Amino acid sequence: MIKIAVCDDEKNVRNYIRELIIDQDIDCEIKEFANSSEYFLNNYEPDILVLDIDMGKDSASGMEVADLIRKKSHKQPLIIFITGYPEYVFNAFDVEAFHYLLKPIDEKQFARVMQLAITKVTKISDSDTQSLEIQHDGNRKIVPLKDISYIESQNHKAVLHINNRKIAYYARIGELEEELSDSFCRIHKGYLVNLAYVDEYSKSEVTLTTGEVLLISKYKYKDFVRAHMRFVKKSEPGDF
Repeated sequence: MIKIAVCDDEKNVRNYIRELIIDQDIDCEIKEFANSSEYFLNNYEPDILVLDIDMGKDSASGMEVADLIRKKSHKQPLIIFITGYPEYVFNAFDVEAFHYLLKPIDEKQFARVMQLAITKVTKISDSDTQSLEIQHDGNRKIVPLKDISYIESQNHKAVLHINNRKIAYYARIGELEEELSDSFCRIHKGYLVNLAYVDEYSKSEVTLTTGEVLLISKYKYKDFVRAHMRFVKKSEPGDF
């Protein structure tokens, strides 16, 4: 089930957007919020967030909400801005908005954008189900790929770095490189990095979203840049 949040200070607009979403005939849960405080206090983690930009003086703006989500939230929703102010369109790029729609809402355009968002969420969900099957301490263990920030080669073992813990098991990093080539990239003879965790990089090191800094081999740099660009392009938000 797809989780959708609608955040707008006008109740009639929220109701209207709810009806437009229901018209898409999808299996979804819809929650409504009148302002930024309601949204953050609820701790709701939607797949799609339909967000007004101007929500009155008693609320943070939609741009501020989106910026905070991008900086703080573990789960990153697709954000669809709905506003009467076209001048904010360029600011939407700064918070990686999926789309930007103007009021009054064009119902056909809303339906098209929502279907694009649903398709993207479904693809993300499918990728989240991918996993690595390992033998650890004599037991078979399934590790979701999305939980692994990077894999380290150490004493004939592969060490999986997962949040604040490590899981080591016997495996060749070269074989893992081939198996996980869609979302991981070899940046050094000793490191295989999950591209989803790359925060920034230089010619000598890669910084992960976890704060960890890994060395990058000069021989691997060009291949890494190409792999990262392909990954970003595949994951980038929609055009608006």
